[in-house]
Amino acid sequence: MSGIIKYEMIILLNEEFNDNELKTWAFNYAKALQNLNASDISVISRGKRKLAYLVKNQKQGNFIQINFSSLPKYIDTFSNDLKFDTNVLRFLIFKKL
Repeated sequence: MSGIIKYEMIILLNEEFNDNELKTWAFNYAKALQNLNASDISVISRGKRKLAYLVKNQKQGNFIQINFSSLPKYIDTFSNDLKFDTNVLRFLIFKKL
C-alpha cells in the first residue's frame, strides 16, 4: 500500500491512573487505531513522571508512547478522539523518518 506513513505519538495522561487502568486505556486506543486501519501498532508505557510545570492543575502525569503506521487521512479523526478525552492532558503526533 502506498501512502502509509509511520507515526509516533506521545500522550500525557492524568496521574490518577493505576497500572491496570493505564493498560486498559492504552489497549482501547490501540483498538481505535486498528479500527482506523492502522497497522504495526506498538504501545510503550513511559511511566509516571513529575512535570516541569502544571498542566491542567496536574503535577505529575503518565506518559504513553504509541507507534503505528497509517494513512494520513485518519490522523485528524484520531486526534479529535484524544482532544475530547478528559484523561488526556496533552498529546503530540509526528511522522517518523
